[in-house]
Amino acid sequence: MVTPLTSPSYAGLSFWLDTCGEPLDPRPALAGDIDADVAIVGAGYTGLWTAYFLARYEPELRVVVVEREIAGFGASGRNGGWCSALFPTRHGDEMRAALVQTVDDIGQWCEQEGVDAHYTRGGALSLARTPAQLQRLRAEPYTKWIDSGDATDRVHATGVLGAAHDADCATLHPGRLVRGLARAVEKRGVTIYEQTAVRRIAAHQVMTDVGSVRADVVVRATEGWTPTLPGLRRVLIPVYSLVVATERLSSAVWDEVGWSKREALTDGRRLIIYGQRTADDRIVFGGRGAPYHFRSRIEPGFDRDDGVFAALRSALTELFPVLARVQITHSWGGPLGVPRDFHPSVGYHDATGMAWAGGYVGDGVAASHLAGRTLADLILRRDSPRTRLPWVRHRSRRWEPEPMRWLGVNAGRRLASSVDNAESGGRSASVRSALLGRLTGH
Repeated sequence: MVTPLTSPSYAGLSFWLDTCGEPLDPRPALAGDIDADVAIVGAGYTGLWTAYFLARYEPELRVVVVEREIAGFGASGRNGGWCSALFPTRHGDEMRAALVQTVDDIGQWCEQEGVDAHYTRGGALSLARTPAQLQRLRAEPYTKWIDSGDATDRVHATGVLGAAHDADCATLHPGRLVRGLARAVEKRGVTIYEQTAVRRIAAHQVMTDVGSVRADVVVRATEGWTPTLPGLRRVLIPVYSLVVATERLSSAVWDEVGWSKREALTDGRRLIIYGQRTADDRIVFGGRGAPYHFRSRIEPGFDRDDGVFAALRSALTELFPVLARVQITHSWGGPLGVPRDFHPSVGYHDATGMAWAGGYVGDGVAASHLAGRTLADLILRRDSPRTRLPWVRHRSRRWEPEPMRWLGVNAGRRLASSVDNAESGGRSASVRSALLGRLTGH
């Protein structure tokens, strides 16, 4: 049996859940065997968007969502708040238009449903701070190059050589979005069972500790937690991303930082960082760097890594020295789902009634909306441009068995760090950088 968290503990999972503006008291758990038309496992963005569009298209459907903790417990309540059109470049052209439209759709949905998710469409700014970063970023598709002077006028970071601006990106409050989405789903007649641990999924059945859901269709929307289900350990791996949030900054500090347009912010390093200026004038700043844990383990203790938090603080103050004297009020983390080829997928197998979506590699805020809408089309046999997108029925090969998986993933993390260290010191790392690009598809 799962030991449930308490409401205050859920608030402590992230700045976003702490400030989502509503109690986090769990909904009732499943209390025995039930029947449904569609059973969705996971009450994050993917599962909830799927439920939302199914209920919107076919209001008479019996749709249930089964969640181990509460809606937004996973990456949907812990991410960096980028709503972007980013996608692996090998299918970038085919996916881009759909994702650009999705970024707009989410903003429109928030307005229509009355969900104040602090949606701001300011684009994304990728700073070049070394010659190698400049070379890479100038070659980025779908962006406009901004010279050093104009980039520094927008964001007063140190050492800026220029920046690539992607107009098709918004920032938002992930906790407010996922909690508002859960409420919208319930208004359309969907039942969400929380604090109900799913032990196994199979054709037409979701098995939990307290009963089973029998359904024509079973949707797996478990993202980074996918390896915890039997038979799925090597489908995705959980890679941890960690985040910090500052106190509210004074107008004097913001005068030194700039960032008045609230763009999503990153730079050209290979060990990714990401940030946003929040609606209440904080900085939320995250990045990769935490290790992959042997056998795809997920534990609450992995949400925190003092070394990574210190590195994030160091990177933030390197960008903006004035922030050395501000306080960090929140620090958190969590796993995201990564497929072997770094390629998200959406699919539905009509013969078994099994559906799935995920593997967003950290870019899932917009992609999960598109995935949920696409799954609804597939399940209801609605022909649409979405069902012909290249990620539909894409199959990634499985990750290697251990210990090769552990060795390879952590070697890749160290490779990214070594590229950044070399480039920041003015040394060439072109061979290592090219190798990393081949490994990740970026």
